[in-house]
This record gives sequence, C-alpha cells and structure tokens, in this order.
Amino acid sequence: MRNVSLETRVEPKMKKFKVSTLRLLWAGLSVVFLLAPVALWGAADSVDATGSDIAVGPQYDTTHVYIAPADFDAFVTSFTATFGGKPSKRIVGNVLPVPSSAELQYVSSGVGSLSIFAFQTPVPFPFGQERTGYLVTDMDKAIQAARAAGAEVIVEPFKDPIGIDAVIQWPGGVKMQLYWHFKPATNPPLETVPDNRVYVSKDQADNFVSCFIRFAHGKVLSDDRHADAGEIGRSGETYRRIRIESLFGNMQVLVTDGHLPYPFGHETTGYQVQNIGMTLEKAKAAGVRILSPPYTANDRTTAIVEFPGGYIAELHSPVAR
Repeated sequence: MRNVSLETRVEPKMKKFKVSTLRLLWAGLSVVFLLAPVALWGAADSVDATGSDIAVGPQYDTTHVYIAPADFDAFVTSFTATFGGKPSKRIVGNVLPVPSSAELQYVSSGVGSLSIFAFQTPVPFPFGQERTGYLVTDMDKAIQAARAAGAEVIVEPFKDPIGIDAVIQWPGGVKMQLYWHFKPATNPPLETVPDNRVYVSKDQADNFVSCFIRFAHGKVLSDDRHADAGEIGRSGETYRRIRIESLFGNMQVLVTDGHLPYPFGHETTGYQVQNIGMTLEKAKAAGVRILSPPYTANDRTTAIVEFPGGYIAELHSPVAR
C-alpha cells in the first residue's frame, strides 16, 4: 500500500464500507541470508524463480495492530511522537471477506509502518493472528510460491475495494497477510528497516527458515547458536538467533524453549533507532511504558516497550564500534 491517504484511493461512497486496510497493512518483510550453509538452507539461485519477482520492498511491510476503539487516539499519538510519521485519515469499513466493521488507519514512518484496526464487531477467525502485511506484485504468483515453499493458505484470496488479500501460515505457526493493489504503490524508502521478530521452537526453526527464504529469496545473514539470551530476558544464558534479509525486509528468528519472561514473545516488530536512550525519553513523555530496560549485547542495545492500548514493540540501536 502507499503512504498516500486511503481516501485518495477509494471512492467517497465506498468509505463507509469495505475499505481494505488489510492491504492498508502491508508489506515487505525482509529476509537476507548470506552466511548459512547451502546444505542446510539451500542456495537462493537453486530455488525456482517464482519468489524472486513477488516482493516489492520493505517500505510496504506493515505491522498489524488490533486495538480497542477507546485507545485509538492515544496509541497513534504516542507512536508518532516517538518515531515521527504521518497517519492517514481514519475510516470505518469492512476489510474482511465476511461481515464485520472496524475503524481503520494507516501510519507511515521512517522506521516502519502500521495498519491499525479497532473492530466494532467481533473479529472473525483467524484475523487478528496475522502479524504483518506484505505487498506482492502478483497475488496468484505469491500464493503459488508460498505453497511451493511450504506455507499453507489459511484465508484464500479475497477482493476489497483497492486490491486482493490473503493470509498464509508457515511451519511453526507464523501467520502473515499478503496483499496486492489494483494501482501500484509508491511508498518512499525507509530510513531504517524494522525487524519482523519471529519466535519459533527448536523443532520448527530450520523448517521455518528454509521455507521462508525459499519464498522470499532471502539470505541468512547470521545464525548464532550462542547469542546472549539477555536479549530475551534470560541473562547468563544463550539461545539461537537467526537474522534474515530479503526484498520483503528484515527478520529476526528467535529460537527458544518457550521459557520466556514477560514481555518477550509478545512483540512482533523491532524498530531500529539512532539513539535508543533519546528515543526512550521521547517515548516515556508520550505515555509509553518501558517493560524491559535497555540491554546491550553483541552489536546492539535493545529494549521492550508498550504503547497506550497494549501494542508491545522492541526498539534497538547499533552499538558503536
């Protein structure tokens, strides 16, 4: 989707109905895998090319945020006060293939974008479980590539006023939305590309990574089997952390035994900022709670925060070398 206001793409008479923010929510999750052994992950160029031309760019990757209507204003205000950015006009409509009604808004910023839903009706299953939306160049090709890579389509493609949406699920239970627009999107590049933070079990980690990089034609940048577990609230221990990048964006796969202290595992997106201390001060002034204070390990300092309305996110900044 573009960071153009939704109303510029939807006829005025359609604003009350289906407006699709399920495409409003979008876009690119990056997977870069450079260092992984070919025997384990498979060489990108040995994979069929169906995945190489379906991604559009990480600026089209949006985190899906489901929030109570009463918290909408406070959440959007705190997010933009912390990261900057611009919200679209808020609208009310049905963005699903079954009857429903929600307030919808898209927020674009230099560190990542959001698609926000405040449902006025019960949320139909399995919506609300998809973590992100990825813009694709062709929905048929994307669905074919996802299935060929080992994903299942849990919501078959359906039309909305500005495009087509679908929801897929990867090994390990990771759910994502794919979307396509009738008119090409033109979002500007991001200042920093956020991480899609995916928690998976040891049983499914290799399967998930191999399937996802096949689909995204990404590369594993690093696979650290002894990363500092202080990053996930378990100081003095180690865990496996896999970093991936592709045209869809960045992904950090956290392989754990599931013994996670709160709030780890509740965050789906990690935002990179230049100075985490200054950003946290802005966040606190905007009503954001710091759930896990800054922790420095390896190449970054990381913290977990909660915005008004309950949206939990990770923030990180690079460690100066």
